[in-house]
Amino acid sequence: QVQLVESGGGLVQAGGSLRLSCVASGTIFSIGSMGWYRQAPGKQRDQVAIITSGGSTNYADSVKGRFTISRDNAKNAVYLRMNSLKPEDTAEYYCNAVVALWRGSRYENYWGQGTQVTVSS
Repeated sequence: QVQLVESGGGLVQAGGSLRLSCVASGTIFSIGSMGWYRQAPGKQRDQVAIITSGGSTNYADSVKGRFTISRDNAKNAVYLRMNSLKPEDTAEYYCNAVVALWRGSRYENYWGQGTQVTVSS
């Protein structure tokens, strides 16, 4: 139905930057909000940043001023620019999209498989 494929994770030193990308494909009529979540080992999955179809954004307090979320509606893509990375940003990062498969269908949540971000001190 809908596939979300993330890319851009990796290993970076503290203070460095990474840019995550996520592209949605498959049966898509409309995408509502898109976002990024992260999960560190032994912890719950937390919201990092979300962006609505109209471009409104919301960030977790821990990343405000360092991370920037953006999207390209023509490409069904969402991005996360991460600057001034800290070791506590280390986690598996997951892309999320709320998608309607066809006109009149309900919007449902879809998730990517995750991309690892590791920040060394």
